Amino acid sequence: MRGLQILPVAACLSLMTYTVGAQSLKVERAESAAHSGLSAKATILDTDGNVLRQGNADWHCTPGVPVIPGDEHPMCNDAVWSKLLQAAANGEPFETDRIGISYMMQGDAMVSNSNPAATDPNNGDVWVKEGPHIMIVVPHELLKGVSEDPYNGGPYVMWKDTPYAHIMVPVANK
Repeated sequence: MRGLQILPVAACLSLMTYTVGAQSLKVERAESAAHSGLSAKATILDTDGNVLRQGNADWHCTPGVPVIPGDEHPMCNDAVWSKLLQAAANGEPFETDRIGISYMMQGDAMVSNSNPAATDPNNGDVWVKEGPHIMIVVPHELLKGVSEDPYNGGPYVMWKDTPYAHIMVPVANK
């Protein structure tokens, strides 16, 4: 009978170990989005917004893109980028009067360069799967003169005609 009493305890410990291990992997993946000087001190959020590790309030790192369910491309965002992502997730307008920075040093999924809501790679848009990069959101008037061509070999504007327009800065060879 004593063995039957131990089974539920063992099952609970096993589940707790699995949960802690899964959380640890999410934190590790989230930290990989930016250089360690930033990500080691940042608050780590799960993609649903739950805090996995409390840290610096100025930076939030996630193990995947919060607006794409199931995405595992980690990112670290400052407050401006966090607001942009929240607006995009809710289909709300976004405007900024300052610079915002986001790191995605593990790269990104295949996305439309013109429409953040696009899901069909055969819709006629130019689709991009960017390697390690930094994203910079600026007031829209500062985008003038920046290339819109994601294959130009340097920075380019993504989602140009949307409230979520930003500069993509590739930082490694593909």
